[in-house]
Amino acid sequence: MEQEGGCSDQPTGQDPLLLLKTLQLLWTKKEMEKLKEETRRGFAGLQDPLAGLLDMLESSSDWKGKGHSLWYHISTELELWIKEHPAVQQPGPKLEELQARVLRLLAQCPANLLEPLVSIYQLRSAERSALLEHVSQLWRQGAYKEAAMLSIKLKLQADQDVEKMCTPLLLQDKANVVEDYVGESAELQSQLLQVLDSWCAPGFNIRDITRQYQGLARGKPEKLNRKVLSKLVFRLLGRFNLDPALCPNVINHQHLRTLHYLFHKRFVEKSMSEENWAEHVQSTVGENPWLQGRLAQLLLSHCDASTAARCALRCRLPPRLLPPPLAAQLQRLHSQGWVEEASAAGPDVERRKQHYYQLPIPRASIHLLQTWEETLQCWEKVLQPGQVVGIDMEWRPSFGMVGKPQVSLLQMALKDEVFLLDLSQLLQQAEAQDQMEKLLHFLQRLYSDASITKLGYGMSGDLSSLAATCPALKDTEKQARGVVDLLTVDKQLQKSSRDWKKSGQEADVLCPEQSSEQRGLRQPEKGLSLLVQHVLGKPLDKTEQLSNWEKRPLREEQILYAASDAYCLLEVYEKLCKDPESFGLSPDLTKSLVGKPSSKARAKKQLDEQEAPSASGQQCQGPKQATSCPPAAISPRELSVVCDNMLQGLGRYLRCLGVDVCVLQNQDDHRKAAEIARQEGRVILTSGLPFQTLRSQVAEGRCLSVDCSAKAKDQALQVLRHFNVRVSPADVFSRCQVCNCDKYLKVSRERMKQLVESSRQELGGGSATGCLVTSQEKPTQSHDATVAASGAAQRSSPAAGEQAEQRGAGAAAAGTVLQVSAIPPGVLDRAELADFYCCSRCGKVFWEGSHFGRLVSQFQDVLVTAEDQQSLSELS
Repeated sequence: MEQEGGCSDQPTGQDPLLLLKTLQLLWTKKEMEKLKEETRRGFAGLQDPLAGLLDMLESSSDWKGKGHSLWYHISTELELWIKEHPAVQQPGPKLEELQARVLRLLAQCPANLLEPLVSIYQLRSAERSALLEHVSQLWRQGAYKEAAMLSIKLKLQADQDVEKMCTPLLLQDKANVVEDYVGESAELQSQLLQVLDSWCAPGFNIRDITRQYQGLARGKPEKLNRKVLSKLVFRLLGRFNLDPALCPNVINHQHLRTLHYLFHKRFVEKSMSEENWAEHVQSTVGENPWLQGRLAQLLLSHCDASTAARCALRCRLPPRLLPPPLAAQLQRLHSQGWVEEASAAGPDVERRKQHYYQLPIPRASIHLLQTWEETLQCWEKVLQPGQVVGIDMEWRPSFGMVGKPQVSLLQMALKDEVFLLDLSQLLQQAEAQDQMEKLLHFLQRLYSDASITKLGYGMSGDLSSLAATCPALKDTEKQARGVVDLLTVDKQLQKSSRDWKKSGQEADVLCPEQSSEQRGLRQPEKGLSLLVQHVLGKPLDKTEQLSNWEKRPLREEQILYAASDAYCLLEVYEKLCKDPESFGLSPDLTKSLVGKPSSKARAKKQLDEQEAPSASGQQCQGPKQATSCPPAAISPRELSVVCDNMLQGLGRYLRCLGVDVCVLQNQDDHRKAAEIARQEGRVILTSGLPFQTLRSQVAEGRCLSVDCSAKAKDQALQVLRHFNVRVSPADVFSRCQVCNCDKYLKVSRERMKQLVESSRQELGGGSATGCLVTSQEKPTQSHDATVAASGAAQRSSPAAGEQAEQRGAGAAAAGTVLQVSAIPPGVLDRAELADFYCCSRCGKVFWEGSHFGRLVSQFQDVLVTAEDQQSLSELS
């Protein structure tokens, strides 16, 4: 007796082409369970399943180009079946013959079929010379990406020329493929960096290389300027942890940019002291003759000959490298016996200090702790219950170089004294004196003790740098209790005061005695300095902010600056707590700001109870769970999110997987996400600095920071795993990617032809644009009807679709304009397309394509099959 769908109960037989027709029929009818059963049963009935798959591919053409999701289904099912029957992959002449056949097909193989075919035919164990020749042939044909991807899958990179394989990819703006190509070999990574560095050499023209690839499709050599190449080199250096010495040209140009920046700070903004400036210039230039020559040119262009000569002497420039005017002036200084002296604190300096925040405690109360014995008394005072501590950290600025900053100085301010913990010195001693555990214990106890109030500004960034300095402290931020980040207060103040930012721009009022030349191009106050000005009346003096905090001994100006940065937090916090309403803040400021561990279990919804660190080191704020068990699994339909405008790619991926997603537009302010989240009960997905602002505007657990440097697909996986979202095949493309609607109009191919023809006739024979849908096309809901969207078929029972039509929901669709102009010529003539599916809100038309297979392959880790769902339901 024949089953519904046209396939019998018996095995298909020995003919692979007959099996293919059966599978195509089941695929057209969307009978996925029968398709899965028939695929396995059909291959089991073939005399040679491996040869049978090749017969199918060679006799068909619909899998070529972008591929076909049916073929992805067939190949993956065969791959799973082979794991249960490994005997079919026995090595020998027969397998070698099949490998030769499949190699001829790989040139046209879509990405989603590549991995299954490599696995099924064991291509990694095939004759290496044959594989290399095949890849070379693809490369000669101009299929550069395909050649690289196949090399990665077959692990052929060690036998290939890195420059030859990667150059055309870089010219086509495919740096991600290049990174994957060298991702597993330190030698290849070094070779690639040397190639990129040679492109940054003086006088090099990238178009000289482009001419070697005249047939290069979509080449973008104009994008490979020195700035772009430098960014790529630094990203690779950081990702692969390689020695910057591999890239002398890139490093030299980065140092030159640093010099330009230092000259701007010193001679244009006039916001850097001479001692501070000279220290950075010396460490940047070093003994490099090329940089020394550029330094001499910059001196002549920014100051008079006499000042330039004194700076050259201070920076220890060799006289032989100096231009004649500068060399002559330097000679005169030597003949006059000029000696470098530290600048004294004259009347101008003292007058300048009056316009900035000054420490209210004497210098004797500032303690620089450089030995372990000196730290013990500090620790006893700081760890007193009820203590309020202002905490800040200093590190040497990187000026764009590779590597995370290492904390050199940790400042802790109490009411009557300030302790400067010299971490760079203490850590060196700890290696010999085995004192590291004591230091770690002190810092962990300080941050985790809820009875001690810790004040900071941008505390997350400080703790990230501290973790980079002491990896054992990587979990400090998650364990922190009793902390107040005044950056959050800063954001609230900015919203409550209209004149907030204006006060930071009125710099001229602060120093009226200074001439325009003395002030230079004074920059508006910002960050902590602006907060201090707004609350205490005067800004911070940031002249020493960019100091070389690794150099010892520290200068007196550095010590005073470091102490002020920590102590001002105490005064700002005290004044805000005394009269919060005068600053536009909530009266219960103290209670709302200080973080305390929850002592009682809170009855909240599931999403509010989740807490997990994100890839960026930040976390979704919520109360700590009582156990380490993951939250209960939910479906995509149960998660509603709003994506910040920097995460539009993430929003598209989540929407494709069935999540209810609202995405901010480019022109929208970040704060609109909080407004939408409150009104519609959504979770905010954001990244970076906006996270600090947005998480304070919604309930706990309703704001998640994702890694903005990751690819959109990896961001989506992070979100799905964080909320334990289990995606089923029926969820994939269950929402319109354009407008987020989850209801579709099911329109037959014949009816669609009529609608297209009708639209063209209305336009007088022109191309079709749109057509008005009447109530005869009925909408179906994505979760209980057969739906296809964005080129992929959705899974569900046909009976559910009939039930949806019986509900008579067609009235809701009346008046919907279908966007029939989006249907390319020839699509309506494809016999396998029985139905089209149209969004009932925006009218976007979708039909079956290859997107489904590709998306499923990308999210296999979180995809739940029908069998998985059955198992879960039985367990529950």
